[in-house]
Amino acid sequence: MKHNRTLLAIVLLAFSFSNSGNSQKKSDVIKPNVIIFYADDLGWQDVELNDLDEPCAWDTPNIKALAKDAINFTNGYSPAPTCAPSRAALLSGLHPAKTGITNVSGGGIPKAQRSEKYMSPYFPEGLMPDHFTIAEALKMNGYRTGHVGKWHAGSLQIQKSTNQGFDFAHESRGAHQGPKGAKNRLNAFATHDKNDAYRLSEEKYFPFTKESPEGISYPTDAVTENALKFITENKEEPFFLYLAHWMVHYPIHSKNRELLDYYCDKLGVELPEVDTEWTKEGQNNPYFGAMVTTLDWSLGRVIDLLKKTDDPRNPGKKLYETTYIIFSSDNGGAETRRAEVMSDNAPLDKGKKYSEEGGIRVPMLISGPNIPKEKTKDVLINQLDFYPTILSLTNSKIPTKYSSDLDGLDISNVLLKNEKEVLNKDGKPREDLWWHYPYGDETKNQSAIRSGDYKLYKNFITGNYVLHRLYKDGKRYDLEEQNDIAKEEPEITKALASKLENYLKDYDAKLPYKDPSKFKNEEDVAAIPVITKDVFDAASRKVAITLEKGNSNVVESYALVKISDKAKAKKKGKKRKVKSTYIRIPVDAGKNNLEYTFTVPKEAIEYGIILIDENRFMIKGEFHKVK
Repeated sequence: MKHNRTLLAIVLLAFSFSNSGNSQKKSDVIKPNVIIFYADDLGWQDVELNDLDEPCAWDTPNIKALAKDAINFTNGYSPAPTCAPSRAALLSGLHPAKTGITNVSGGGIPKAQRSEKYMSPYFPEGLMPDHFTIAEALKMNGYRTGHVGKWHAGSLQIQKSTNQGFDFAHESRGAHQGPKGAKNRLNAFATHDKNDAYRLSEEKYFPFTKESPEGISYPTDAVTENALKFITENKEEPFFLYLAHWMVHYPIHSKNRELLDYYCDKLGVELPEVDTEWTKEGQNNPYFGAMVTTLDWSLGRVIDLLKKTDDPRNPGKKLYETTYIIFSSDNGGAETRRAEVMSDNAPLDKGKKYSEEGGIRVPMLISGPNIPKEKTKDVLINQLDFYPTILSLTNSKIPTKYSSDLDGLDISNVLLKNEKEVLNKDGKPREDLWWHYPYGDETKNQSAIRSGDYKLYKNFITGNYVLHRLYKDGKRYDLEEQNDIAKEEPEITKALASKLENYLKDYDAKLPYKDPSKFKNEEDVAAIPVITKDVFDAASRKVAITLEKGNSNVVESYALVKISDKAKAKKKGKKRKVKSTYIRIPVDAGKNNLEYTFTVPKEAIEYGIILIDENRFMIKGEFHKVK
């Protein structure tokens, strides 16, 4: 076991909160269950919760029904505008800038894209054993823990969900699995054939139409079925289920022909005879609509099971009455991919991969024991808050070295006491949230801070600050983020810029760096550090690096070493791919900043040094395989 997992004594808790008359009146719940239902790329405007301007085109009856038993947080945010950093942040309770996991597909040697002049900073692929996940925290407190669906928090064996605190894991794509080979979106529909892996259900569900007044069938979805299995098999004990759906991420398709036809009729569109990318703008893609409703159907299946199942630990109550349900999405909606138009985040600006509202504002519902029903709150909430809040709701205790490092806040006062402000550890109201995404061109490469009505951005390519006022006097003002008022409001810009800069410094947030090969005409590039000596001593496994004198100063240095899983045995004559990743290790710098040493771990199979100079140029040493 990677941490001290001495189980704490299971404490029988009695909740005695006095809520308003429309709350779930269950004051004696023993060890409540917790479910996080986490969607993928589901936008704030992709559900029937926060309709602004044009109503949502997608039907989400089960999400609407859950909202009647929940608090809808209209200012709920993901920790990042892309999925892997949000998932790592939710699981660890740590800001992406702190873990360094600030984008997807990490663990590689930094490089600049062909069209970009800046190199992205190094960032790890996923969580490592030194992180203490919410699953480990709850397991320490007597919970059974299950993960179903998308992991995306590391692919090495030591990073697997079952090595990060989960007792049970099922991580197939289920019905999200896209067509393979010659198949396309028009000929890969599920059937009632008993040999069909996605066999259509005998039970009928929404939508109810003239053609199907009793409802339609849905393809078998392994993600949903395994979530139900985990709940059923673990109801005798308190359980935590992290149900991380693959939907509604690309590829955009549906195995449900009846549901697809329903959306074609609703949207007044026809499927082409040849499968081509859907290019009609707005919320007009029937494939995407079918995916949203399938996601909603999955949530409905889970809730139906909870509602009909007795809680054996709480006599006289159903599991639904003793379970906290958190529904949200890993980032804002992905509007397009290549030529395919998926959905539309309007009136929010932009979408996935952007720190604008469309990329980070997400649907967020929280229901459960003592939480008021059918409430809407506009208080600022971040998914980083889930970890400390769950600890509070379940009365779970973890070592101080982990609890003191959490970046989110306990929002149980808002959930249970109907308070209007989230309080920090000093008892003062939360003032702001911030995001860090140092990737891509100058339209993406930025950090952002939301403070009250205002949102400020720092662009790392141009160095400029942009300020928007989203709300004024409690009403929508510039939610579209179309008007930059940085020059009109210099004091606010200065104050928020100072806050943001402090966050970046305190968290040691990594920034984009200049690629020397893309700045050949600049004077500073001629003075970049030059490596003259790079020696590895096999006996001590120490590397010694020496730099040429007279060049620019190095302000940051580290080594990257490559580690991998052990080679796996062949299966049926096929070689199994061995997973590997680069991890960052510290470097000792000499007093003159010209000599650097580090020790290559025994597990490493490759190593190299990275240097950053005072002009923000990144210098990469040669990478060597360890013999």
